[in-house]
Amino acid sequence: MLPLLLLAGSPAAARDPARIYAASSLTEAITAIADAYAATGKPRPVLVLAASSALARQIERGAAPGVFVSADTEWTDYLAKRGLTVKNSRRLIAGNRLVIVVPRDRARTVKIAPGFDLSALTGPDGRWTTGDPDAVPVGRYAKAALTGLGGWAKAEPRLARAENVRAALAFVERGDLAAGIVYATDAKASGKVAVAATFPAATHPPIVYPALLTKGAEAEARAFLTFLSSRQARAILDAQGFRRP
Repeated sequence: MLPLLLLAGSPAAARDPARIYAASSLTEAITAIADAYAATGKPRPVLVLAASSALARQIERGAAPGVFVSADTEWTDYLAKRGLTVKNSRRLIAGNRLVIVVPRDRARTVKIAPGFDLSALTGPDGRWTTGDPDAVPVGRYAKAALTGLGGWAKAEPRLARAENVRAALAFVERGDLAAGIVYATDAKASGKVAVAATFPAATHPPIVYPALLTKGAEAEARAFLTFLSSRQARAILDAQGFRRP
């Protein structure tokens, strides 16, 4: 398992900073939002970035962040059913799109239509990647899209399951795999991949990012959750390519 990515808050902060668990696809955006929050005079939050599934399981095992931001509603629902979240604190902060990426030096485009076959990009024996469809949100969205199009049964045997969406992106950036299914914002954040196609929104469940307070959240976590819905945070999300939920 890949380690969680921990981005520490400012040691100079006089108050205890909020601890934020956020989906890895939010890396650039949540970092910029944390910086903007700190610029208001608040303690810079401590950010822990990984797959939503890994973060939710950490919380289930006793980790105590103040805020959890998932890349789907399933993992926030999972925690809520176990009494690990603050009731009525959930809010949707962003949306996204699902794309197929290829290494930039092998850029090409394909058309997504019923019967879509990923081998158009990978070749008959090539492999592709996305987050593990059994747990990672991007993989779940990818499986739903390919299943609806009639291409999952053929694609699944050639899937290299990644720990999270950024791990999948890295496989394609390095040229280790011929194609990957990631979010549009991941492709935008990378200079090493090209978008081969964008899945129509109707082919998969809506991609949304719910944020909520976890059980025992303190004042700084509540303040940061409020800031996530501010105009300043929205502008950062817009600039990073996230859609409005």
